[in-house]
Amino acid sequence: MLSRKGIIPEEYVLTRLAEDVPDHVRYRARERRARFVGKNGACNVAHKNIREQGRFLQDVFTTLVDLKWPHTLLIFTMSFLCSWLLFGMVWWLIAFAHGDLDHSTRLQRDPREGVAGTPASFVPCVTSIHSFTSAFLFSIEVQVTIGFGGRMVTEECPAAILVLIVQNIVGLVINAIMLGCIFMKTSQAHRRAETLIFSKHAVIALREGKLCFMLRVGDLRKSMIISATIRMQVVKKTASLEGEVVPLNQIDIQMENPVGGNSIFLVSPLIIYHVIDKNSPLYDISPVNLHHHEDLEIIVILEGVVETTGITTQARTSYLADEILWGQRFVPIVAEEDGRYSVDYSKFGNTVKVPTPSCTARQLEEDKSIMDAMSLSPKGTIRKRSVKLKPKFTVSDEPS
Repeated sequence: MLSRKGIIPEEYVLTRLAEDVPDHVRYRARERRARFVGKNGACNVAHKNIREQGRFLQDVFTTLVDLKWPHTLLIFTMSFLCSWLLFGMVWWLIAFAHGDLDHSTRLQRDPREGVAGTPASFVPCVTSIHSFTSAFLFSIEVQVTIGFGGRMVTEECPAAILVLIVQNIVGLVINAIMLGCIFMKTSQAHRRAETLIFSKHAVIALREGKLCFMLRVGDLRKSMIISATIRMQVVKKTASLEGEVVPLNQIDIQMENPVGGNSIFLVSPLIIYHVIDKNSPLYDISPVNLHHHEDLEIIVILEGVVETTGITTQARTSYLADEILWGQRFVPIVAEEDGRYSVDYSKFGNTVKVPTPSCTARQLEEDKSIMDAMSLSPKGTIRKRSVKLKPKFTVSDEPS
């Protein structure tokens, strides 16, 4: 088993090969820092022991929008069924109290005629209601305004008219809440964030003689993100001088932007970078710290307004220590073709190795000889083309 583990990379180890390994050994070998924010932007936080559950009922609309689709559809289905059954029972009680269900009231003796069994002028509250089933059908017809024409409310009972008004209002409220929730769920901000992509890995390399943390972000849609802003945070476990331990301390990272602030113009993929200086939380990071045991996570948050809908959206991702590549940079993916710029997304996350000192930014700033010892000549990184110069004129012998 040890020889297999040494030959096969960890990410390609089959499940059946690890079945014979004890649980404590397998978990120890795959030990890794838990993410605070997933690669897809989902927050890896579980809320437990919430005692004041009633606070969620104070904001019912947001609670319904946050529910999953099966739960939301089940709630609306049960709401319609319960309202139909409730008002069906009310219509059946009105008909029962008025005597509409008693067939003997429809045939009464008329003392003026003196003939038994003469049809009297009996007017029911609701026509054609003979049982609870017919009352339930009439409740459905009233609430969804179908109106087949066989059943209707008469002016005989004012209570029936009042119930008719109340049921129509209740039906309109349920429909409004249902349509609003469905619209909000289908147009949620995170749907637009599915087309905002980040590079799988981040890189640290030299830029303008300084170590920089860099990542690439892009938008797959042609519709722009208006007022797009991006910010980064380092999440790590810290301890104060008084001994207080902060398990998830969030430290902001300042980014370099020629425009000023954190606004970006996301028309084509951009490389976002952060200069690692003495004010950076990455000031003492070196290649030896970039492993999965290191307590380090960098969160990237992109916010903006969707051009087509006007809804604010947010895309998130994170990079653990072993997802940061030292001494590499992203390859160019934007080229000019036929008078327009084209983006090759097949190379979106591709990187190339570049000369980078294997030391921290602190050591690089204190010891200037490290930069002098490095060969940063463009000849080593840029391939020059050999150009053959053609003579501008030719010399020929004149004929004698």
